[in-house]
Amino acid sequence: MKATPVTIKDIARSLNISISTVSRALRGMPEIHPDTRSAVMRLAEELDYQPNQLAKSLLKSRTRTIGVIVPNLSYHFFAAVLNSIEDAAMRAGYSVLVGQTQESYLREKTTLENLLRSQVEGIIMSLSRDTDHYEHVERLIRRNIPLVLFDRHAEGIDVSKVIVDNYQAAFGATEHLIGQGCSRIGFLAGPPHLLLSNQRIAGYRDALRKHQLPVSDRHVFHCDYTQESTVMQTLSITNLSEPLDGLVVISDRVAYPALYIMKQRGVRVPEDLAVVSFNNEPVSAFFSPGLSSVNQPINEIGLESVRLLLAQIEAPDGEVPRQTQVMPTQLIVRESSQRREMPGS
Repeated sequence: MKATPVTIKDIARSLNISISTVSRALRGMPEIHPDTRSAVMRLAEELDYQPNQLAKSLLKSRTRTIGVIVPNLSYHFFAAVLNSIEDAAMRAGYSVLVGQTQESYLREKTTLENLLRSQVEGIIMSLSRDTDHYEHVERLIRRNIPLVLFDRHAEGIDVSKVIVDNYQAAFGATEHLIGQGCSRIGFLAGPPHLLLSNQRIAGYRDALRKHQLPVSDRHVFHCDYTQESTVMQTLSITNLSEPLDGLVVISDRVAYPALYIMKQRGVRVPEDLAVVSFNNEPVSAFFSPGLSSVNQPINEIGLESVRLLLAQIEAPDGEVPRQTQVMPTQLIVRESSQRREMPGS
């Protein structure tokens, strides 16, 4: 997809001044009158002029480099997806530049700007925990920069996405707990504004309603993915006057410290509390008890993200229609949620 950048010529034409005057004003040269410099800078900001932007690079040469932005590579899910992205990109003749946001919105913006200054030809990104407004993403769309969001995305942003059906995955995980005899089921969720978390909460609540079980806001506990927050919320769960007997957890990374605290508080899993989580990290199979978890097709998520991005980058002309690819999930049942004998066992 061809980018259509704003140029110095466009600014000069709009202000009816010479291109050289615009150039000197943008560089802050002292011979330019302050009023002229202010007018140039103001219009450049309004038109989103970027002297080193991706589109300018594409008009001159190809870098065959893509940028990938993830919350944190210490998360198994993002590290594994990155491996898949790099493999797919290399097979297509592209190299990859990677940035981590450390779950910070400000760092996400800075990382994005740095990658664009490095003249990547497109961006694959998963939003940070703290990102709750999206002007930096919308600017990419306005500038026709190829972009794919995966896993964590946002509603109302018209870009290609690679996601899973979080609602249905949580619905199925909750129904599994109900099938194991649980009737007071809680949810240890992510931040309140995180779309992925809210989709899973919706699936959890609808599963409870389907089976005519109580749905209560008091049984939904929000953490920010840190161990400190997880510990505090887990203590709140174990201090409920009417104990839960089932718990859906937003991710394995949150479930591990939660299970540790439960053990310290004398809560037996799964006898007292059956637990199911998301992401199916490799260590989940070796945890004690083994953690039941929703598996996501990590390799396919990376491959599909690259495919959608390269379709935009390599389109000969015109825009490529935005696509949302919804990948399948599978609940892997282990000891943490098995209160009854499974069929065929």
